[in-house]
Amino acid sequence: MPEPQPEKNLAFRNLLRASMVTLATGQQMARFLKNKKNIPMTPLTRAQIRDGNGGASLASLSPAQRDAVLRNAPLWFYVLREAEFNQGKLQGVGAQLVAETFHRAMEGSKFSIVRDKSFRPSLGPDKKTFGMVDLLLFAFDGKKNLLNPLGD
Repeated sequence: MPEPQPEKNLAFRNLLRASMVTLATGQQMARFLKNKKNIPMTPLTRAQIRDGNGGASLASLSPAQRDAVLRNAPLWFYVLREAEFNQGKLQGVGAQLVAETFHRAMEGSKFSIVRDKSFRPSLGPDKKTFGMVDLLLFAFDGKKNLLNPLGD
């Protein structure tokens, strides 16, 4: 039975917003984005998008609707499907979109460390290693339990 007020449904609103701004599909982004070695990403297969790995079911969609999703998966749905195959963590398209968003924000800031060519991180385990975990641990005063209160 269709939702009586679909505009109150987050998925519906995401689909509508994506359509309004002609946002790329998940498959389009997977073809467009490349990894650090300039190698195109391997997009999810139709079966992976259709079946997922414990996430939302597409069984309630009509065959035409399901085929449309398999051909052109909405970006937000595609990113969630990717995470299903990586124990809930971002990977592929989702990971790169988040990383590039942060990087572009840092590049756009007048006060960003990426503008200071002499900057060398000092928070990592040695002078050559620094990762997001090191930054997060610094922000949480080195208290891993605050960073991950739910545990593994």
